[in-house]
Amino acid sequence: MAVIHRTTMSPGKLELLAAWMPSKPWYRGGDAPLLAKAGGFRLDDPAGEVGIEFMVVTDTSGDSPVTYQVPMTYRGMPLASAADGLIGTSEHGVLGRRWIYDGTHDVVLVEQLLALLAGRTAAQDQNASDAPDPTVEVRTEGAGVPQGLTGPGTVTETADASLVTVGPAAQDGPVSTLTLCRVLRPGPAPADDGSAGRVLAGWSAPDGARQHGPFARLAAFER
Repeated sequence: MAVIHRTTMSPGKLELLAAWMPSKPWYRGGDAPLLAKAGGFRLDDPAGEVGIEFMVVTDTSGDSPVTYQVPMTYRGMPLASAADGLIGTSEHGVLGRRWIYDGTHDVVLVEQLLALLAGRTAAQDQNASDAPDPTVEVRTEGAGVPQGLTGPGTVTETADASLVTVGPAAQDGPVSTLTLCRVLRPGPAPADDGSAGRVLAGWSAPDGARQHGPFARLAAFER
């Protein structure tokens, strides 16, 4: 169970993201992002070592507001395999120095997102300890999500998403693509797009209206 600490982080998450996001191909704002937290949810690390958060932020630095999903992990030590995904470090008021990663590069986040898609774990409230988030919707389709998947393999950034290859832990079966939406758009998920499973969740628009739309999908595996 993730414990939410009521404390400070220096630099703060939004400050770190404002410095990091303009380097990404899916970022659409100005040179100096104006970020506000707009929602999100958490997942638990079964080992209790890694914080996992799917943060939603809205940027108002461009011609019109754009809302982004930023999956992040918080670690007490550097993770060599995720070096390409390092967002930055921050001093946590309780836990000390934390290494903050873009979660698409972190095996713990990817495997727990796959567990969520497979129905083996539940989304947690972003701001409270031991509190499931019932607003996060998980759908399985077709043959569903296979067990025993692992990742990340290759991570590819596009104009509006991150594509992560995943496959069986034994490395002797077909791989598939886990898509995490970076630019969030409200509305229903596309139908008949060859998904094995998908996650939909909510966020707040700049005017306070509640929005809901796709966050992630796993393409169907070959059978």
